[in-house]
Amino acid sequence: MQICDISGKGKQFGNKISFSQRHTKKIWKPNLQSKTVIVNGKKVTLKLSTQTIRTLKRKNLLKTNLDQQS
Repeated sequence: MQICDISGKGKQFGNKISFSQRHTKKIWKPNLQSKTVIVNGKKVTLKLSTQTIRTLKRKNLLKTNLDQQS
């Protein structure tokens, strides 16, 4: 299913509007990435949206591979 495990961000519905003003149904899906996170000493794979990954990195709650090597 297309839902972020932390933020709950999911698909959105709306109308695509062409130049001739025809309305057709459209779905926008979130950009989900699989990330392995250590929670309570265990590795857990989560599906996270890219915006959630950015927020976690900015608050230093998620380490990148480059940070772990240093």
